[in-house]
Amino acid sequence: MTRSRAIALAVLTLLVGGWVVAAPASAADDGQLTWGVAPADGKQGDDRPNFVYDAEPGDVIHDGIVVTNLGSDPLTLRVYAADALTTSSGQLDLLPSGQPSVDVGTWVALEDDTVEVPGGGSTTVPFTVSVPDDATPGDHSGGVVTSYVSDAGGAPVALDSRLGSRMHIRVAGELNPAVTVSAASVTYHGTANPFAAGSATVTYTVTNTGNTRVTGTDQVRVSGPSGMLRTAPAGGALPELLPGSALVRHVEVPGVWPTVRVSADVQVLAEGVGIGGRPVPAVSAAATGWAVPWVLAALVVIVVIGAFALPAWRDRRSSAAGTSPASSDPDGALSVR
Repeated sequence: MTRSRAIALAVLTLLVGGWVVAAPASAADDGQLTWGVAPADGKQGDDRPNFVYDAEPGDVIHDGIVVTNLGSDPLTLRVYAADALTTSSGQLDLLPSGQPSVDVGTWVALEDDTVEVPGGGSTTVPFTVSVPDDATPGDHSGGVVTSYVSDAGGAPVALDSRLGSRMHIRVAGELNPAVTVSAASVTYHGTANPFAAGSATVTYTVTNTGNTRVTGTDQVRVSGPSGMLRTAPAGGALPELLPGSALVRHVEVPGVWPTVRVSADVQVLAEGVGIGGRPVPAVSAAATGWAVPWVLAALVVIVVIGAFALPAWRDRRSSAAGTSPASSDPDGALSVR
């Protein structure tokens, strides 16, 4: 299959540890653009989900990635290494090909920058990881990427389908897992029932400021003035954060009463990944926001207006009924002055 014969190709970035198939592209023949990647078996281990190394500064590691063509036509792919990152939504990703790497992506030297795989066949691309002599202790993450770029039948924007395998390198030295919590805010969501509790969205940013990958959990509570009507804890598990990455969390907290002003308390319990990762002391943040019971306030305004307007309306009606230009006598005769 050639690029000119590809009609459409969805952009796909999958960072996985194991066999994964890229989304098929529509093509002009019976073939499909599908392939998988996995670490090669050998000195570094067999049946590995991804690339994981413990290394000293200056170490040189030899390994390879296996590319398997699951389609019937020959397939030509670009192969390169890139730094990893945690996106703001919590997904592990690799830098796009146009963005230069500064860490693991520069440590990996591939034997070839393209690979040709026959239909139904597999090809191993060897590579070398050279850990710099001045590499800092802790976790360094990246990946090896295979990429197919299509012109989508002459479309002005090329479409890039990527498939890669993660690489985590732990450089020997002192490990220092750490996180911070910042930019906390709380937004109240009321209900149509003025006598029912609403909910709140608590948003905050957790940043991995240490030198190891971290995971953990968070607990978020919302309360009224002086801590009254405090909610049950909300939150859950945090995705894995790479060193230097930040995650924006949005936690929905039910059972929040509209007490005009509410406070949110965020607590994050994290721990380093792997041996020596150790737990991180709990970190917290607080935020305040408005929780005005607008429906109840509107009802009060209506009642107050009604309390003043109804007597006035009755007075005007009574006044209008007592002033008439003519009156009738008891016998029903009309008397005119």
